[in-house]
Formats: sequence, structure tokens, C-alpha cells
Amino acid sequence: MDPDLSALDSFLAEADADGYLIDADSSDSDQRYLSGFDAHDPFFTLYTGDTHLLVSGLEYGRARKESRADSVSRYSDYDYQYGSPEERYRMLAEFLADHGVSSLAVPARFPLASADGLRERGVGVEAETDDVITGIRATKTDAEIDHIREAQRANEKAMARAEELLREATVEDGLLRFDGRALTSERVRREIEIALLREDCALDETIVACGADAADPHDDGSGPLEAGETIVIDIFPKSKETHYLADMTRTFSVGEPSARAREWYELTAEAKEAALAAVEPGATGEDVHDAACDVYEEAGLPTLRDDPATETGFIHSTGHGIGLDVHELPRLAPGGAELKPGHVITVEPGLYDPTVGGIRIEDLVVVTEGGYENLTDYPEEFVI
Repeated sequence: MDPDLSALDSFLAEADADGYLIDADSSDSDQRYLSGFDAHDPFFTLYTGDTHLLVSGLEYGRARKESRADSVSRYSDYDYQYGSPEERYRMLAEFLADHGVSSLAVPARFPLASADGLRERGVGVEAETDDVITGIRATKTDAEIDHIREAQRANEKAMARAEELLREATVEDGLLRFDGRALTSERVRREIEIALLREDCALDETIVACGADAADPHDDGSGPLEAGETIVIDIFPKSKETHYLADMTRTFSVGEPSARAREWYELTAEAKEAALAAVEPGATGEDVHDAACDVYEEAGLPTLRDDPATETGFIHSTGHGIGLDVHELPRLAPGGAELKPGHVITVEPGLYDPTVGGIRIEDLVVVTEGGYENLTDYPEEFVI
């Protein structure tokens, strides 16, 4: 996949900078995207219109084979291996000079010591705050959309395994039991992780939150699951092969939930459909967020739009972009920018109150020329 970096070219021209430099390992998604290379140790990617890597000898062979860089240099080319920080900055300054660079734009989180070391050697360094590469990443190629689609198929298999556990559970004294043991958040998470590993996906965390835990949108959940309480399951796996993510949430109740929880579920399903109906090129992330808020506010429920201090009701944004990061541009929130074809976004309204629990329903969609395509193929069924 060769990204379209014309926006970066324009940015450098406007900034009057010779190049753009990233100093990070590939867990930094902008580094992975710009370099096309995966390395656990930090390395340098310089973009000048062409892409140039500076890597350790350990990474040199792989970088030449696997990256899409126009050139790859190694530390030893500059008589550096494991020297002092001052020697490292000398090496980097010489590398930049070899590519005709005397002024740089760098990410906002560029290492301060590296910036100071280069300035001491006569290189101009200015941090950019436009998130220029993150903005480029927001519009996905067809190949990237396929990567996300594949991760979502794995996600659906993991959700099906979680739902299977809930369906097959028995109820004793108000608690769920499976295979003779308590069915806990931790046990369901473990089965989700196993299902994802079988699909060559992994995740750092997932949410299986019940009752009052589910009323905190980012509480992972813990302990025994209860009958008649809301159970929020939010899974966001990453493909080990492509590094692209998916995201999906479903809310369940094993047995009869409260009347209030049923009402909230129906409202959230309505809010999600209203938000989806607002997704189209030219609409803004704020437009989509407003559509969800309208449903809740018309039903008399608080939202952050209506009451920024509320701690219950709809207390987060309607969604976010997804790709190499689980949260990236664009945002479906106040101030959210214009949606464009190729944006892949979540749509995930929800309601939260410890006395009721939590309700969230989340689909993953790609903005198309005519509206959107829903990449999620999983049913919505509250009571099981």
C-alpha cells in the first residue's frame, strides 16, 4: 500500500521545511504509516518527497526488504553503534545533511532531547500541531478498508463466542454460571481473546462490564455476571498481520431486565439509526453526533451537549475514526470535521447510570460516495 502523501508535500511547502522527521518505534502509528516498516526499537523516518530510513544494524536487512522507503541507511554508515547521546545527534545531523535537509517539521510529540540535539548542530526543528499524517491516515484506501473488514469478521466470531457463553449459562441466586462455575467478566474476556487468537488477532483489553460497572463507559468489568442486569461487551481487536483494528459493542441481558433498561435500549437503537442516517460525504462529525443527541434529548434524557456537567445519560461522543489506532480521526463529536469517502468510523451512542446500568450499541461503517457501508454483520438482541 503506497499512501497518498500529497497533503504532506503541501504542508512542508507551506511550512518552508526541507523535510518531516519521525523518531519513534512502529507502535507510533504515524511512524508505521509513513515508513511502511515494523520495528520494536525506535528508528528514524525522514520524508522529503522521498522516504528515507535510518535504522540500527539489527533492523537494516528487514528494512531494506520490507519497508517502502526509497533509501535505507544504518547507524554504522555514520560511525555510530552504541555511543553517547551527543554521538547519536551527530549521526542524525549528518544523515539529514546527506539528504539536503537543514530545516525540519516534526510531530508534536517528537523527543525533546532529539530536537535540542539537532538545533545545537544547526538544524531548524519546528513542531507541527496540525496532525498532518494523522489527517492523511483518516482517509483509507480500498486495501485498508479490506484490512479493517477482515478484522471485523474476526471480531464478530469473538462476540459470538461471548454471546454463546451467556446463552448457555444457568442462573443460580441471581448469578450466571457456566460449566459448573461462576461466569465472570474475566472468564468471558479470556474466551474472547482465545477466539481472536484463532483468527490471528489480538487485543490489549476488552470490555465485559455488568450492572453498575457498565455505567462507566471505559470500565473493563470484573467479577460475576448477574442475571437481569445490562452486560456491555465492547471488543476492539487488531490484526497481527496488517495491524488494522475493528470495533464493535453489543449490550445483553440474560433474563428480564428492568423496564428502564428496556426503554434505554430501544432509545439507543433509535439513536444509532438516526446517527447512521446522518452519515454521508459533506456531513460533519458534529452533525452525526447531533442526530444521536436529538433522540436522547427529545426523550428527556441528559446529554453532554445539553448539560456538559452531567454524569449520567449520554456522556461521550457518538464515535471516532479507526484504523491503525482504535481512536483516530475523524471525530463524531462537537467540532467534528467534514466526513469524506474512505473515512472509517464507529457509531456508538449509549446511556449510563449506575442505578440502571449501561447501554451501548456500536457499528463500524465506511463513508462512501453515496452515504455509508456498514462493515458490521452482527445482530442486535438485548434479552437472551
